[in-house]
Amino acid sequence: MRSAVSALELLEPRSVNEALRMLSERGPATPLAGATDLYVHLNSGTLKPRRFANLWGLDELRRIEAKRGLLCIGALATFTDCLRSPLVRRRLPMLAAAAREVGGAQIQNRGTLGGNVANASPAGDALPVLAAAEALVVLRSADGVRRVPFGAFYTGYRASVMRPDELLVALEIPPVPGEQWFRKVGTRRAQAISKIVIAAVRDARPRIALGSVGPTVMRAPRTEEALAAGASIEEARAVLESEIKPIDDLRSTAAYRRRVAGNLLARFWRET
Repeated sequence: MRSAVSALELLEPRSVNEALRMLSERGPATPLAGATDLYVHLNSGTLKPRRFANLWGLDELRRIEAKRGLLCIGALATFTDCLRSPLVRRRLPMLAAAAREVGGAQIQNRGTLGGNVANASPAGDALPVLAAAEALVVLRSADGVRRVPFGAFYTGYRASVMRPDELLVALEIPPVPGEQWFRKVGTRRAQAISKIVIAAVRDARPRIALGSVGPTVMRAPRTEEALAAGASIEEARAVLESEIKPIDDLRSTAAYRRRVAGNLLARFWRET
């Protein structure tokens, strides 16, 4: 382990209210829960934050329930929780499908939905699902609660509108009409970071969201409009390939991602 653990400060709140008081009174601290990403940086010596708030024991953030017609998933719900939840499987099956693709069983048992969202990686497996489902991100501070539409949450690569004094406490998902679809393409069939990931909903108003094709997860509104207007799948594919902004990196090339995105769009339309 290359990071000096002795240089790190760990806060241990016993409730969400106490955690928020700590952030308000003692200054910013990086939330720590499943730690599936943070521990990688700790081990490699690239961990930049020095103060952390351990939220893992706050069971009040683990609930998965239906409230006011919304599917409400606590930020500490793990991917295993999402995979096993009858509510998630019934109302948001594409999230259950994404949860099944997140690493191995150990990562699914520790990794949290809130962590996947807050981490803000454009390759996050659950993020296209939440974008296509038009989820709300529930942020809480000592001053109150605010709800941010998922499409307005990210401001750039690994950056969001969440303030240092706020915690991401839940995701709220309205009913999703239409047939849901999810696919992830990686170097191998399991336990791989995505080269491209897509979640889509087929309805009178199609919804297409993709990850690993830009600095943030993205919706494809021009492609959605083309499909809704009756464009052929080849026409829609051309729109999508011009709409996304993939890059070359260690995992893949922009040309590959653009071509595979088009293939996945065609497969989605064919299978739904």
